[in-house]
Amino acid sequence: MAMRMRLAICMPIWTWPRTTDPGSDMPTPDTVTDTISDTVSDRDQTALAQFARKPAQIWAGLIDALNRGTRHVPAWPLYILGAVPPVWLFFAGVTGRLGVDPVKAMEHQMGEWGLWLLIAGLAITPLQRFAGLRLIKYRRAIGVLAFFYILGHLLVWLVLDVQILSQIWKDILKRPYITIGMVAFVLLTPLAVTSNNWSLRKLGPKWRGLHKLVYLAVPLGGLHFVMLVKGFQIEPLIYLSLIMGLLALRLVPRKPRRTRR
Repeated sequence: MAMRMRLAICMPIWTWPRTTDPGSDMPTPDTVTDTISDTVSDRDQTALAQFARKPAQIWAGLIDALNRGTRHVPAWPLYILGAVPPVWLFFAGVTGRLGVDPVKAMEHQMGEWGLWLLIAGLAITPLQRFAGLRLIKYRRAIGVLAFFYILGHLLVWLVLDVQILSQIWKDILKRPYITIGMVAFVLLTPLAVTSNNWSLRKLGPKWRGLHKLVYLAVPLGGLHFVMLVKGFQIEPLIYLSLIMGLLALRLVPRKPRRTRR
């Protein structure tokens, strides 16, 4: 067949047999064209498939390397690392490195760092489910650090900013963004208090239900930031969008597991 194909290609086209000639075993022009097209098409499809697999293979290798790298890294160093930024921030405020209003700068920065950590904690489950990155063992440390950063944010506002107890209560009732922030803090408090193995054993199945309050507290924290800033600013909207996006990913239905026969 290959010899006949080469012979047919070398012959002038007017000498090729017609497709309607009965009993002819020579390849027709249509047959040759289709064969060449199929060969080129198959080659292109194979090359494209190999090219498409490369990014997926690189990504899978990267995720596997990260999982192997973090397998033997404990969570407790996060508490030590997490204590460094507040100490540095306080030192910068005392030494006059935070501008003309260091109290406001510390208040804002502690709150923003806390929101970053809350978003990071929300991202851990979707990262494992959709990307295969296993960081679950760090979630408790991230959540506890987030709470203490937000507690620092609140204390700076109470002790260094307002300082008057009656004014604090008036602000909570009068200013909606402060009300929402306080509600978020109250919801986060039992989560931080019960983020330990003793509470997990004591509460049993109720522990998981209690910690679902984070799905309400974190959006309220993002909304607090959006309402806090003056004018239209894109940064708080990005944070709130990330929070809502991460929560939406949890609503994606899981694929049914294949049962082995």
